[in-house]
Amino acid sequence: MSTDQSTPRVPDVENPQPTMPLTEDIRPGTANDPPVEIVERDRTADADRAATLTVDGESVTVSAESTLLDATEAIDTDDYVPALCSYDDHDEIGPRSECRTCMVETEEHGVVPSCSFPAEDGMTVRTDTTEASEARDVNLDLLLSNHNLRCTTCGKNGRCELQDVSIENDVAEPRYGVFDERDAYEPLDDSSPFIQIDRNKCILCNRCVEACNDVQVEGVLRIEGSGEDTRIGFQNDAETMMDSTCVSCGHCATVCPTGALVEQGLTDAATIPAPGFTQKNSIGKTVEAENDRFQPGQATPMKGDQGDESAAEPTAESPATEDD
Repeated sequence: MSTDQSTPRVPDVENPQPTMPLTEDIRPGTANDPPVEIVERDRTADADRAATLTVDGESVTVSAESTLLDATEAIDTDDYVPALCSYDDHDEIGPRSECRTCMVETEEHGVVPSCSFPAEDGMTVRTDTTEASEARDVNLDLLLSNHNLRCTTCGKNGRCELQDVSIENDVAEPRYGVFDERDAYEPLDDSSPFIQIDRNKCILCNRCVEACNDVQVEGVLRIEGSGEDTRIGFQNDAETMMDSTCVSCGHCATVCPTGALVEQGLTDAATIPAPGFTQKNSIGKTVEAENDRFQPGQATPMKGDQGDESAAEPTAESPATEDD
């Protein structure tokens, strides 16, 4: 028997873990973000490092790691301060400072985003100044200008954070209009049996990307493109959710503040019945699922195909149907 014949490699028992991080190949801006520090919210602890500041004339004491948003949420502010892209940092998503709907005015630094600006001892913060209020309103209207506002046919109707903020701010007619060019709509991605994606409702808050990469450590979603072409995409360059490496955990849909990502069982949960008018035909184009590619119990077809080059190539392009 030849001694040159190679034998299977046996892992080092003393160091069985991979030396490189699992997210080595994940593109920048997603899972390679530095980890979000878990902030302790116990304001009675670590009193020596606490910051005392004034918000709308009221003295507020918060822990040293807190943000101005934490301070505004500790009292009843004079003006409503939303924060659409911010999320509970105990879930390691934390402030994103993307939407800028949380602007407040400080005596020391001018108008700043409260979700990411650290609370400093002695600061004076106002939520009701003209500059702060106008900044919040303009940024909210900018978000709405890139949204189709088809709320009555949306599965998140009545439980949508963007809708709630718009109602709270008495938005009757966004100053920049809304996204209404039906021919320019992205197709509704209905290819996955678990998650539906409607990019026409996405506000690019990045919550879903953070949840997918930094919390679930699956490395499926990413922000791709630039400028007006910026969109939610997939790390493996797939065009549809079905062709991605999604494990169908649903965390992305849980943290989405709009109807951009919705679990399939809830896509029609809150729509207002209107004969002949549905979410799909209001969009116009839908990428449908290919039933022969989905097997019950097999949540992630492409995830199982990873490492199998013969299965990595899509078997066929997903068909698109046009109802417009």
